Amino acid sequence: MSAYNRLRWKCRRGTLELDLLLQQFLERDYAALDAHMQSKFEALLELGDEDLWAMIQGELTPPFADCDVIMSRLQTC
Repeated sequence: MSAYNRLRWKCRRGTLELDLLLQQFLERDYAALDAHMQSKFEALLELGDEDLWAMIQGELTPPFADCDVIMSRLQTC
């Protein structure tokens, strides 16, 4: 399985909204990120659905200090 396919699989979540949002981000924005930001996105995918959704909604602070770019792009998806 390629690295991209593994990421697509990790973007599949328990809620339809989060699933669609992460898939759209992966297809539209992921390739434009530098390697550091790509690794931050991959780390965010390890979080639980509820926490990740709360972060995207701005209700919870991301556990990584420099995730603002990713959160901003996820919020606009």
